[in-house]
Amino acid sequence: MARLFSDLTHKKLRRFRSIRRGYYAFLLFMLMVVLALTAELWANNRALIVKYDGQLHFPTYGAVITGDTFGLEYQYETNYRELKAHFAEQARHSSTKAHNWVLLPIVPWSPFEQDYSNQGFPPTAPSISQQHYLGTDSSGRDILARLVYGFRTAVGFAFIALTASYTIGVLLGCMMGFMGGKFDLFFQRFIEVWSQVPFLYVIMILVSLTQPNFMLFVGINVLFGWMGITWYMRTLTYREKVRDYVLAARAQGAGAWRIIVHHILPNTMVMIVTLAPFTVVANISLLTALDYLGFGLAPPTPSWGELLRQGVNHLDAPWIVASVVTAVSLVLITVSFIGEAIREAFDPKHFSRYE
Repeated sequence: MARLFSDLTHKKLRRFRSIRRGYYAFLLFMLMVVLALTAELWANNRALIVKYDGQLHFPTYGAVITGDTFGLEYQYETNYRELKAHFAEQARHSSTKAHNWVLLPIVPWSPFEQDYSNQGFPPTAPSISQQHYLGTDSSGRDILARLVYGFRTAVGFAFIALTASYTIGVLLGCMMGFMGGKFDLFFQRFIEVWSQVPFLYVIMILVSLTQPNFMLFVGINVLFGWMGITWYMRTLTYREKVRDYVLAARAQGAGAWRIIVHHILPNTMVMIVTLAPFTVVANISLLTALDYLGFGLAPPTPSWGELLRQGVNHLDAPWIVASVVTAVSLVLITVSFIGEAIREAFDPKHFSRYE
């Protein structure tokens, strides 16, 4: 049975696993990503399972279930915390064993839901009894839930923008380096001109003209994010196109596209793999900074930058700024450790030498 990766790739992966700091950071980051992608299962105001009159209901990923379905006196969406308390009250006053029950997530609050049940005005301090484990923000919304969903938004933004930017930049850079001539000269001048366009001004203008949304910021990031990797890939392709394996492919009649995709690109992949984690850090930091400055996603979208701005404006509620700063620092440090480990593990000097 053929191996999925080459022997050299297996050596690089083994070296990556031997760098403990980067490897454990990778496992931690992947765990955080999985938890964020499945956030509805443990940070949500909808129940995971409801058993009522012998039937099981699964509201988390299903349709909206109204309160009268479970014998409550209203026809809008069920408040499952109240339903759980209602079933518990029935069980206390019933002489027979109750068979109705509700299984709620660990954090039974939506990131958009406001809680004014406490005495006083929000923000409120962390409370285990109220199940606000990191407290609430200035609007009464659960901070832990907003951190989790904000992380999902930031990571989704980072990886979508990374994929689109690198697809454009890698292919264009390889074509510039391989074809050279007028094609290379034209795109060099174009990149030099386009890179002088002020990114923040473009953001400010577009946000003032249209409703800011997730895909708008992805598009803007892609418009300006492909240029950096393009220069790297152009330089590497210039070096690789004079190697013997490229000359041999040309001699056998391979076309330019086949040489770029099947020969040059696999041999320059180390640059993509090395820079990708640091680009993820930059994208997360970018979205957080834009949200903090007020040019980011429209409220009430969960956002780390918006939470950070609330924390700065409410220093008398230190749990807000402490939570978001800890979360941002943990993610950025984790991804940076991964990037350092990948850069060391995939360094070609450890596995080959030129003579």
